[in-house]
Amino acid sequence: MFYSIRGILTKKTPTSVVVEASGIGFLLSIPLSTYGALGDPGQTVDILTHLHVREDALQLFGFATEEERRLFQLLLSVTGIGPKVAQGILSGIPVQEFESAIRNQDVGALVKVPGVGKKTAERLVLELREKIGEVRPGERASVSAGARPAFEEAVLALVSLGYKRPQAQDAVQHVLQSQPALSVEDTIRKALQRLSR
Repeated sequence: MFYSIRGILTKKTPTSVVVEASGIGFLLSIPLSTYGALGDPGQTVDILTHLHVREDALQLFGFATEEERRLFQLLLSVTGIGPKVAQGILSGIPVQEFESAIRNQDVGALVKVPGVGKKTAERLVLELREKIGEVRPGERASVSAGARPAFEEAVLALVSLGYKRPQAQDAVQHVLQSQPALSVEDTIRKALQRLSR
């Protein structure tokens, strides 16, 4: 229904953005990779979208690249994978690494993604190994680049992915102590890896 939305970025968190277009503020859930591709609020952005329709809700998802959107849609075709889990997978592993893990039937690599257990990883390999060729490198949508690292934004992202705030704060603090110049996206990824041990 909606292919993309172009407008002013008015609000930005690691898991959602608000884009104002034609006087309407659209709330979009996003993966971390899209968060890292967006600039600061006040800038014009062009975000690819997917409208997820359920009996009780309509939810709009946004993506910086076509390959992210295609993978998200493929993930939704897997039994037991809903939009929140699909968003978590996209936030936890780059598209190319996910594609490689599916092609190589590397369940071990998939289990490292937060929220993906062994059974889910096996199901992903089984159901996507024939379809994964459909995920091809896409062109980046017209989003502004650059984001400042921020402890609180990284913690907020982890909390919204289901971790308790003290756990999230501890993981982010540990990552930033050893690598203080990381982007928010990389900080969250490393914190997720630490939390999934």
